Amino acid sequence: MNNIDKVLVVAAHPDDEVLGCGGTVARFLNEGKEVHVLILGGITTSRYKKNQKEESWKKNEYKGEAHNAATALGLTSLKCVDFDDNRFDTVPLLEIIKAVEKAKNEVKPDLILTHDFADLNVDHRLTHQAVMAAFRPDVSYNFFRIMTFEVLSNTECQDQAMSTFRPNCYIDIKDFLAKKIGAIKCYQSELRSYPHPRSLEGVESLAKKRGMEVCLEYAEAFRIVRDVL
Repeated sequence: MNNIDKVLVVAAHPDDEVLGCGGTVARFLNEGKEVHVLILGGITTSRYKKNQKEESWKKNEYKGEAHNAATALGLTSLKCVDFDDNRFDTVPLLEIIKAVEKAKNEVKPDLILTHDFADLNVDHRLTHQAVMAAFRPDVSYNFFRIMTFEVLSNTECQDQAMSTFRPNCYIDIKDFLAKKIGAIKCYQSELRSYPHPRSLEGVESLAKKRGMEVCLEYAEAFRIVRDVL
């Protein structure tokens, strides 16, 4: 990917950016590329408001974790928008598109990494839609690649008869898995114990599985949605 200088990662929630492409992000940064991350939601939530027995959402804690993970990876920039977690479908899609368009105009990326439309989570699917709308073809800015990633404890939970993530691009992260693990450790509020997929062992296992599919030790898998050369 020598023709890529600027990368924009558009994620629905804090930790999606690390789970989905943390190793690739670390590799790109090591290669001297700019990597900018936009997190659209999950800093505030509606999930627990009606059930006081559930763990309450701590806005400052989650913002802190996102910034700690950004520091661990060495991101060029991190921006967060406060759309409510698991409530993107209550927001006019145009508002989400505008947030993505703002990042698009500021970064002018050569590569966009985001969620796959096959994901179970509604926020992930609407993030994908917003990215596709914001980056629709335009004669003034058209030479870029859009790729989607998978997110543990979400992508694999979708009804496989309905839709499924089908990767067609693999990136070797053997030298950057440790960076990814270090970044995901910043999200202590989101990590779970093995055999939950969103565990440190789960992250390593998926990287090993995706690597094995293409005879690499560790890899991250993506689906190329659009590529203009």
